[in-house]
Amino acid sequence: MPQTIETPAGTATTAGARAHAREQHHHTADTMRHIPVATAPSALTDVLPDGAAERLVWSETLAFGRYTTLHLARGTRLRLADTGDACVHALLYRAGALHERFNAADTVKVPWQAYPGTGHPLLSDAGRVLATIVEDTSGRHDALTGATTVAGNTARYGAGTAHSASPAARELLTLGALKSGLGPRDVAPSLTFFKGIRVDPDGGIRFTGGAGPGAHLDLLLQVDTVVVLANTAHPLDPRADFTGTAVDITAWRAPEELASLADGSLVGPLAPEHLQALHNTEHDLAARSTR
Repeated sequence: MPQTIETPAGTATTAGARAHAREQHHHTADTMRHIPVATAPSALTDVLPDGAAERLVWSETLAFGRYTTLHLARGTRLRLADTGDACVHALLYRAGALHERFNAADTVKVPWQAYPGTGHPLLSDAGRVLATIVEDTSGRHDALTGATTVAGNTARYGAGTAHSASPAARELLTLGALKSGLGPRDVAPSLTFFKGIRVDPDGGIRFTGGAGPGAHLDLLLQVDTVVVLANTAHPLDPRADFTGTAVDITAWRAPEELASLADGSLVGPLAPEHLQALHNTEHDLAARSTR
């Protein structure tokens, strides 16, 4: 039986299609990126710190089962806000030196802490700080389990490809990485926000779920960064259905906070390992500026 595709009235011609497309300008959706950023809805901007809305560089509501990516400058503060049941898998790459990227093992090992929270550095394998968690009201994150895969999602939900009804996190992160010229081999283990785990005494990993609507997490970027985010199910989520909610994303310029982080006035005194990694980062930035 041939497939029938219905088109809006008047779009059978190029002129009609153009007119229809132009009619969509200024229409909004519940999940979208807001361009220009000044059009961000008050529901996203009213909850930001004083002055942040005037320095906004990114505003987006990312649907469950979707991904996004953006290049952000050093000194940007990035906020992710859980609308109730989000699960955000994140990868960071150093802009201009994409071989340097988030390393989950060092991010856990170097600070002697398996559970990310306020003050936790996100490290590259070069011993440098890509970003620091400077505010966290969720406390439900995962640096150990990694992302869902096509095979895992297919076994659980019946599908796992990027454009299926239950896309795997690794597939979505790969699409995000491709936007910067990267590929599947560049998609390393990711960091998951808003869905937590705990390691039991016997070594088993126990899923602890999310904190619910309204929880947020802020990252302060230490270098120019390519951020790739995928909002999709956690590999240990026990629910039979593929389910979740959107995540609100905002980012604003906050370069003055870099000094506050270093002197301990932003999140408190830094641990020696964090401080050394910060010195490594600043030394590298200074060396690059003299080339």
